[in-house]
Amino acid sequence: MKKLLFAFYVLSAQYLSAQIPLPISNWLASSNGHISARINQYNKEQYNLLINQNKFPLGGAKQQQVFQQSKWEVSTLANFVLDKPDAVEYNVTFKCTSGHVDVASVSVDIDFDKWSEKNYVLLPSAAYNGNRYEWRRLRYSPKLYEVQDIGIDKPIILTDVPKLNGNGAVSRIQERSGDMAVPSIGFISDTAKTGIWLLTKQGNSLGDYGMDIAESRNREKATLSITSPIVREQYLYKQNDAHYPSWDMPKDFKTGDEVTITFRLYGFKAPVTTAIFDKYAAIRKDFSGTNLLANALPYSACMGVLEQKFNEKNFVPQYGYYSVGFRENFLQDWQIGWTGGMISTYPLLFAGNKQTQENVLRNFDWLFPNGISPSGFYYDAGRKGTEWLGGDIRKPHTKNWHLIRKSGDAVWYITKQFMLMDKMGIPVKQSWSDGNKKVCDVFVKLWDKYHQIGQFVDSQTGDIVVGGSSSGGIVPAALALASAYYQEPKYLQTAMAIADYYNTNFIQKGISCGGPGDAVQNFDSESIAGLLESYVSLYEVSGDGKWLPIAEDAAKQLATWVVGYNYHFPDTSAYGRASIHSAGTVYANTQNKHASPGLCTASGVGLLKLFRYTGNPFYLDLLQDIAHNITQYLPHPKKPLGNATNGYVSERINLGDWEGVENIGYVLPLSTWAETSLMLTTIEVPGIYIQKDKGLVVAFDNVATNIVKDTKEELVVSVTNTTPLDASISIMEETSKAAKQVMGENKVRDLKRIQLKPGETTTIILKK
Repeated sequence: MKKLLFAFYVLSAQYLSAQIPLPISNWLASSNGHISARINQYNKEQYNLLINQNKFPLGGAKQQQVFQQSKWEVSTLANFVLDKPDAVEYNVTFKCTSGHVDVASVSVDIDFDKWSEKNYVLLPSAAYNGNRYEWRRLRYSPKLYEVQDIGIDKPIILTDVPKLNGNGAVSRIQERSGDMAVPSIGFISDTAKTGIWLLTKQGNSLGDYGMDIAESRNREKATLSITSPIVREQYLYKQNDAHYPSWDMPKDFKTGDEVTITFRLYGFKAPVTTAIFDKYAAIRKDFSGTNLLANALPYSACMGVLEQKFNEKNFVPQYGYYSVGFRENFLQDWQIGWTGGMISTYPLLFAGNKQTQENVLRNFDWLFPNGISPSGFYYDAGRKGTEWLGGDIRKPHTKNWHLIRKSGDAVWYITKQFMLMDKMGIPVKQSWSDGNKKVCDVFVKLWDKYHQIGQFVDSQTGDIVVGGSSSGGIVPAALALASAYYQEPKYLQTAMAIADYYNTNFIQKGISCGGPGDAVQNFDSESIAGLLESYVSLYEVSGDGKWLPIAEDAAKQLATWVVGYNYHFPDTSAYGRASIHSAGTVYANTQNKHASPGLCTASGVGLLKLFRYTGNPFYLDLLQDIAHNITQYLPHPKKPLGNATNGYVSERINLGDWEGVENIGYVLPLSTWAETSLMLTTIEVPGIYIQKDKGLVVAFDNVATNIVKDTKEELVVSVTNTTPLDASISIMEETSKAAKQVMGENKVRDLKRIQLKPGETTTIILKK
């Protein structure tokens, strides 16, 4: 691998000046890496069992090959990528020049000898450390079941997802390109401390690519592959089952058929595991093109629609609380965190009218003190206004399993609301404050007892039932904020200790897991988003700069869950017909393989804070993708979305076929937590962010901005409302020096706003 990296840099520099095609084989072959091509044939009746292939090394510009009753011309064009001294782009074209071959595909392989199962392997949003962990076949919604799997110090356990296996089992991951936030495969050599990224597009004229990594029986060799059309051999992944019979459709190639596979290879140094995320952050949009953002609806209109919907559909006047959904089951009735509960009340209090604010205050009265379990943590869930539930009543052995992140979410958002009430002149009742403080105290007690906070605790005793995971990624943020609000130093001390534990055991190992309550300990976007907020919050509260580099590591890992390009949905699908821009959607976890509008359940404002404190524009760009495009998914009379009900935001954006090919691009007609994520975005992320001394203008809201004039004296910016609705747009303007100051909570409330009619343009003049 060291030779590979050296050759990569030398040859790249050589061919930058020469501006001629880069030879295919030299730099990989020097270090046990080889690029080959394949023409494949399958037995469709045996679920695409591979029965014939012609595999050959890629050599000159054109090669002639014979396969079965067909002749082929394979052309290869390789070029150094301008301004990317560590990257080479390949275009490999397969043309059937005579004859035919049925039930077939074509592939490009990158083969590596001297492989090790200790290599860290990453498929963004699909596999972390190769998903090389203990696993169990569990139906949805899975909970650990076997006695030997349940305990404080058990290893990470996944459900049956595509994985690289240990113990001599078949070790292979077959994915669809759309199953990844960006179609790519990366790895780090455990011995050489160098890495490779294979980056490609969604697909070509034959549709999505197949993306594959397979290890040999002795784990001393591995192959990375791109296949067109996608053909997963024998098995594919469908809803908790990585052994579902393949339904892929190979192609019958005939004379004249031609297909091109395009990809890039990058080499990089990797002294630590987090280097693979650093490199990914730099290349994730290399194939994305432009026009990633879509102007759909303004924040203010979205918040208005959702406020009305929550009051009409979610509020339960008999008891005085906002349900998560429509109360058809206990999970859609009350949950303290994760998908709503005391998260939803925050934007409703922040931006709601007088009646809405009164409803929120009734929600607090209803929650305290009855919503706190005997353990001292919040009750996990509830139903019918009076019945409090410790855990998942569908599975008797988990009826008291409290998902630890739920109490973390609650403390985080309730404390924000206490701070907001202070700003608004609303008295915080003693019972509310004492109840929330009690939960903070029991977090401290839990940490002191176990030196971890686990994934599930017993709502009766407070003891850890299922340990490990970074499920409580948001807890350090919650305790840090509570330490400032309650003036209690022990909360901050505990927050820092938990954060150090998470950094050592998860961030630095390139993993984060256990955030969702329905995916066992599969790797997920929710826990890493919580960790990002925690490290940023610890910096804000403690002033200690040690937390910022860790926050950056968390943010770059989070980026591997955020879709970095616009997927081409089927033209007949709801998202296809609506011309949805998928960039900025966030994959859920490696089990539930769908993207969603926004983070579950947060605004991502920590990315804005991180940009302000570090000056790295990557975090601003990442947040803009998430926060700007989220409004597309709110159906509105002025902008309908398929047959979805106005005001209902679906959590499910399928770029892959984990629910079936027919469900790619469909709208799941449900009301979900994504509505709360959208509301949070409108109240925590400014509509427009400006650093006037840098001439930096970023529109998070759905408006178009243009710098008209930028001199030493002033910055002039035009703003146009390109949406079909009136817009009230918040503007956060500051200098780069002021950006180093702590942003804190509820910042958007104090910002000035401009009002624009549909199509209206105004000009902002900012003195420097």
